[in-house]
Amino acid sequence: MFAAAGVLAVTGSGSATVSYIVDGDTLALRNGPHVRLVQIDTPEVGTRECYSRRAAKALRKLAPAGARVRLEADPNLDSVDRYGRLLRYVFHRGINVNLRLVEQGDATVWFYDGDRGRYASRLLAAARRARAEKRGLWGACNAVWNPYGPARTRPEHVGRTPHGKCDSAYPTVCIPPPPPDLDCADIPYKHFKVLPPDPHHFDGDHDGIGCED
Repeated sequence: MFAAAGVLAVTGSGSATVSYIVDGDTLALRNGPHVRLVQIDTPEVGTRECYSRRAAKALRKLAPAGARVRLEADPNLDSVDRYGRLLRYVFHRGINVNLRLVEQGDATVWFYDGDRGRYASRLLAAARRARAEKRGLWGACNAVWNPYGPARTRPEHVGRTPHGKCDSAYPTVCIPPPPPDLDCADIPYKHFKVLPPDPHHFDGDHDGIGCED
């Protein structure tokens, strides 16, 4: 078993079972270490960065808890980062998850220290297409294009909506109607009034107040 392979788990490739998703570019293995999906980056969960939660949802869909995945090391890149996470490409059902996240616009590329791995050209081309077609974070956020730096995003049109267009479901704040579909982490407001139909689903407990936690 990969997760129990000791030194091999740190230095090589193999298969493992996903325990849970940490954020859009990191997952935890069952009885094993965390895996940082190499050569990509997503906005950090727990920050106010746009698209952080949706990136995590995208990874959860591609590599759900309990899934058996194949992990591939890249001899051109570091095997472990400074936090002890394995740096790997993740494959599930024949899909290169790192690449698919970039294709969907759920992640951007990050060639840390300028290093390029075996899929660098495909990742870069996919990121450029996603950005040109405004997929994922490229359409939902004001995202910085920098393949040599981490993902940097902020909400688009929140608090300064085009032509003053605010959704009537949120009468005390100015939030544009979807698309894109915003999360509470994407907006600067807390504890605001919500009316049906709540198109962004800010009022999870249906008490008429949005983004309470």
